[in-house]
Amino acid sequence: MKNYILDTNVLLHDPNSILNFQENIILLPIEVIEEIDRFKRESSDLGQNARAVSRMLDALRNQGRLSEGVRLSSGGKLRILFSPPNGHSLPQIGKDSVDSRIIALALTIQKAEPQVPTILVTKDINLRLKADALGLPAEDYETDRVLLKDLYTGMFEWQVSAEKMSHFRTHNELELNGGGQYFPNEFCALAEASNPKRVALAKVDHTGQKLVPILDSREGIWGIKPRNREQHFALDALLDERVRLVTLMGKAGTGKTLLALAAALKLTMQEREYRRVVVARPTISMGKELGFLPGTLEEKLNPWMQPIYDALELLGDLNMGHEHRRSTDLVRSGSIVVEALSYIRGRSIANQFIVIDEAQNLTPLEVKTIITRVGCGSKIVFTGDPYQIDNPYVDSCSNGFNYIVSKFRPESIAAHIELEKGERSELAELAANIL
Repeated sequence: MKNYILDTNVLLHDPNSILNFQENIILLPIEVIEEIDRFKRESSDLGQNARAVSRMLDALRNQGRLSEGVRLSSGGKLRILFSPPNGHSLPQIGKDSVDSRIIALALTIQKAEPQVPTILVTKDINLRLKADALGLPAEDYETDRVLLKDLYTGMFEWQVSAEKMSHFRTHNELELNGGGQYFPNEFCALAEASNPKRVALAKVDHTGQKLVPILDSREGIWGIKPRNREQHFALDALLDERVRLVTLMGKAGTGKTLLALAAALKLTMQEREYRRVVVARPTISMGKELGFLPGTLEEKLNPWMQPIYDALELLGDLNMGHEHRRSTDLVRSGSIVVEALSYIRGRSIANQFIVIDEAQNLTPLEVKTIITRVGCGSKIVFTGDPYQIDNPYVDSCSNGFNYIVSKFRPESIAAHIELEKGERSELAELAANIL
């Protein structure tokens, strides 16, 4: 058994964090409760999370006094600390601040219960450094962390004999025969061992037992032709009606957003499978904030959505046939709807193709909120680059994009592909690689 003392930022990052420490003791200093109370007045996601924490703690009061400790469904115990244990006083640590008082209280608990490991859990790097300097074990909250080196790529390579390659091309399937752990909709570059240049693009079927060919998209969709095998894989996932959640990962210029919008327009405008296209991006800027923007909601969103309009204009230029319409016309007619993620709670979005751009700036709780809004007949696509994060509250391992890639890996209605080669321009590809 261990004592885990949680900092405010852990609760604001994940309101359900108190249920993720198994059969251990969770200690919340009164200073943390006071900070939660200050945050709950905000209309931001932090405010929503603070209110969720308050509601959860209020519900636990029915099980007993929080100051004495109550049992959690996880098997652990939660207690709010109002004062140090009997017979102990708080040490003076630096300036009187919330961080200093939390560390002082943790050190007092550590001294009062030397037989029980006491660990401070915080997402504040500097607070962990202070705790370490004072001999107090401190950890980051890592329950929802997915390291980039461990992130699922969504594809693999397999060399087979000429006989097996011939069988695949003739029968449009090839048994995997338990040759490894494969996931539904995992893509494969099938190469002939005697002639590695002979390659067939395939994917694992929904049962996870055999390979089947991917959709032939060499003719392109909505004016876009795939330029590499990863883009072929991406278009297959985007156009597969059985796949309801697609995650596209890649550095700048790999075509994530362009491919997603091209597929959305084809399935919505040409094939009429969806009622409309819904596009949203987190409203997080790179660099200093510009302050409040004037105008209506649509006018306020224009700076954030300009990359979407740029992609739509490019698609319009590439598809100059009878279906060509300017992006402004598509938005004005309601065929494309630009949404603010701030207002997605409580909605049920049915029969629509949803594109969430720059998803690496979302928290795990935010992506859960978004996905649980998807109604019947809808498809949702997340695009993201974990190496380009502007949200100060997440990093390359704790963002919501990595979280859903990892969690949905074994599901047959989800597909993921990592785009590797930049196709925007020679300069953009060079910059993405060397800068």
